[in-house]
Amino acid sequence: MLVDAAGRAVGSAPKSAVHGPRTPLHLAFSCYVFDRDGRVLLSRRADRKITWPGVWTNSCCGHPQPGEPVAAAVARRLAFELGLQAESVDLLLPTFSYRAAMANGTVEHELCPVYRAVTAGTPRPNPAEVADVRWLPWTEFAAAVRAGAFPPPGEGPGADPAPISPWCLRQVPLLERLGPDPLAWPAADEAALPPAARAGLA
Repeated sequence: MLVDAAGRAVGSAPKSAVHGPRTPLHLAFSCYVFDRDGRVLLSRRADRKITWPGVWTNSCCGHPQPGEPVAAAVARRLAFELGLQAESVDLLLPTFSYRAAMANGTVEHELCPVYRAVTAGTPRPNPAEVADVRWLPWTEFAAAVRAGAFPPPGEGPGADPAPISPWCLRQVPLLERLGPDPLAWPAADEAALPPAARAGLA
């Protein structure tokens, strides 16, 4: 779903047509999955992804279909990418937006509300979307984001640090402001979502 600077829907386009050097602003979402101990599930993007292949990032990202409630899109993509069912899905950052460019000129340009999901399930990554997953205590991951990268799992302290996606680097400091316990973060009011993201709201 294409959107203007005020977050209003202005049309739609296939995903393949909106990730290039002149990527238009479009509606997306990011989700951070936590277990009941407050660990965050990180995912490494599959090497075939158009944007930031092989990079570590938050649990799941995606694009709502026109008319699809964003929370429903979150649940849909969690099932598709990670084989997870969420016990709860809460809005955290209703108006997050960013633009980032890869070294090859490919641009990501998204109006991207951020959600928290809680699960007791075991991830079953879809290899077409996710190359690897890793649970980390939230405070450990947040510290790694502040450093700009973290050691890859299973490798010693001398290993080259693994990069983190640009949207995750910008989202985590905003999430830290919500408090030290991710399970206690207050849910945001869905009325604060941009107009294009309010589908299905009463």
